[in-house]
Amino acid sequence: MLAYVLVNAMLVGIWAVTGAGFFWPVFPLLGWGIGIGFHAWDTYRVGEPSEVQIEREVRRLQHPG
Repeated sequence: MLAYVLVNAMLVGIWAVTGAGFFWPVFPLLGWGIGIGFHAWDTYRVGEPSEVQIEREVRRLQHPG
């Protein structure tokens, strides 16, 4: 998250220093932001895994390949 803020602040700073025309930093802001949103959704979603999911993962780890 810190990298997102620092890199995008730098991009907005470059935009401001170079004339502040079309706000092109919106593209990396939105693109990267959507990725962070999906990652947060996957990491923090509510709900525990079902017994079937747990058993499937245990079998997968015991017999890779």
